[in-house]
Amino acid sequence: MLQKVAARSDSDSRQQVMVRHLRQALLWPLRLIPVGMMEDDPRRRAPWQALRAMGDASPWREHVDEYHGGAGRFHERHYNEFVSFLPYVQRFLYGEGRAQRGSEDGATGSPMRVFRRSDIAAVRVVPRVGDAAVTLQVVHVDLYFFYGVDIVLLNVEVAADDVPLPLAQELMYRFGRAYPAGWDANGHPVHCLASVEWLDAHGSVVAQSDVQRREAFLAHLAEHRAPRISDHWEYILAPLVNHHSGAEGLLRFRQIEYYRMPMMAYLAVDEPRLLTRSDFIRLGLVTGGGESLPGSDVPLPYSETHVADFESQFCYDRFWAASGAAPNTRYLCSGLALIAVGDAQSEFYRCGDRGVLAQFRHQHFLLFLIAHFQKATLLMVSDQLAEALNALDISRPESIKRFKRQIRLSYVSFLGFTHRYWFHEVSEQAQVKALFHLCTRHLQIDALYEEVKERIHDMNAYLDADALRRQANTVVRLTVVTVFGLIGTITTGFLGMNLIAAADAPLTTRTTFFLAVLGLTVALTVYTIVKSKRLSDFLDAVSDERLPAGAKVRAFFAVWRAPR
Repeated sequence: MLQKVAARSDSDSRQQVMVRHLRQALLWPLRLIPVGMMEDDPRRRAPWQALRAMGDASPWREHVDEYHGGAGRFHERHYNEFVSFLPYVQRFLYGEGRAQRGSEDGATGSPMRVFRRSDIAAVRVVPRVGDAAVTLQVVHVDLYFFYGVDIVLLNVEVAADDVPLPLAQELMYRFGRAYPAGWDANGHPVHCLASVEWLDAHGSVVAQSDVQRREAFLAHLAEHRAPRISDHWEYILAPLVNHHSGAEGLLRFRQIEYYRMPMMAYLAVDEPRLLTRSDFIRLGLVTGGGESLPGSDVPLPYSETHVADFESQFCYDRFWAASGAAPNTRYLCSGLALIAVGDAQSEFYRCGDRGVLAQFRHQHFLLFLIAHFQKATLLMVSDQLAEALNALDISRPESIKRFKRQIRLSYVSFLGFTHRYWFHEVSEQAQVKALFHLCTRHLQIDALYEEVKERIHDMNAYLDADALRRQANTVVRLTVVTVFGLIGTITTGFLGMNLIAAADAPLTTRTTFFLAVLGLTVALTVYTIVKSKRLSDFLDAVSDERLPAGAKVRAFFAVWRAPR
């Protein structure tokens, strides 16, 4: 079933390296776009409720994990996963126990919800035009939602056995592409799989890719100024719909990162020491299989200068030794990818309960998820700030109010993210800690956090300064009205209340006097407020002892001068 690929040869004509077991897990962060939801709508804070409410109209079902499904489903690998993380990370990933668990909206329960679809059993792919088709087992397809954050992560895990290494490299390179990067002169898509077909349990095709339809992708980009998502990925995400499409749906998404999905891979190979430096570089940087030259190994994907520090920058070699429970195990991390390579003959390396495979699918997956969730959330907040600024029209009061409200909401959202989801450390176990640091360093998350933090603080500082300016202007106006109103108050107080002796006058006369004085007072007050800025300038001029009398007189007449 697997494509026959070019054999690897060296001076000893050694045999081709085979991947006895391959696991590839994609993790695609997407931004949710709330449509038709008010700010106090519970679905805005817990977006999975909209998916849950669809019932049978959606293929997604909330996944009850082993931590909430009873002791019968709880295994030792889940225990090992749980204790690998620090307590505050445990609360983020698993929530509270049953005795302490509160509401199910995520505010007091687990802030992470997982939905799974079980109608896809396999995927049949063609790496490049002319290659033989390869069928991969679909282990699971999940959606990860988070309380109070408009981010969803799609997770697709596939598996295969007895795959030639070059083919495994091509699958890792081409599978996780949301759409083609382009087309060659023959109209064939580049950098992505030539064909993808999702299969159900009976082997029937339920959806397939449309990467050959170049005109459809070009037209969509020209119309929406956004790329068109390939059909097979839109099918997987449904009923979530692409925001830049004509489809209707309550849950809408848009791309927030590069179209190449972050990816994890587990490779169990015969004799890992037979892999060359070029093999590891191609695996770690996910560059594809490459073509070997006659009588030599597959060349480096880049120049020697460019990859001179590959081992120190991208490799975690604590277990790259001939001893230990899982000898000759090497981890590669570039931020975009986290790869584990080990010996297929090692029982511990291939063990799915206590070994490296179990760690890869549990601890390593979760640290990878946390890192990419953090990055996606920071990019989302940055997008929200930019959108609020782009929509601002200072000539329209309602636009200004909307801008202030959006900035305040973004500030609150950022505070919630910082105190609920922002971790510098996730574990004290050396391996988990080192891999998390390696991942976050390549993703440059700390620098991104500081950048977003500075931007949102600048926006908030602007709003605070604007509020203080408005308060100061109000105080100035009130002060001017008080000062000039004081003249009338003292005058009437000095003359007394009998200036007009109307106490015994008929009611109509007294009412007429009252309304006349009221109207005059209101008109004078409003006029004073209208001229308050110029009157304030006049008061400043009067109080300035350095100004001559003529300048003060000119400041008085400037109150009624027409503006230039």
